[in-house]
Amino acid sequence: MIIFGVIQTAFLVYRYMLIGYILMSWVPALQESAVGRFLEKVCEPYLGFFRKFIPPIGMIDISPIVGLFVLYFIERGVYNVLIFFL
Repeated sequence: MIIFGVIQTAFLVYRYMLIGYILMSWVPALQESAVGRFLEKVCEPYLGFFRKFIPPIGMIDISPIVGLFVLYFIERGVYNVLIFFL
């Protein structure tokens, strides 16, 4: 069905946006660009939720990794709910 393709594409795009935002954190100059500010507005509310509960380990912030895993499980849950109702 087409709805599964749309949902899969939406999750894939957001996953790539998260990965791009994570990689941009290594280069502070990129975060000041228009794309960096856009990704911050879109990704930081989601990742900020995990940063509240998962403290950094030294200089390493593992909350984005947890966020990506949770996003995957949310995607699987949405698919299962749609399969159940359709």
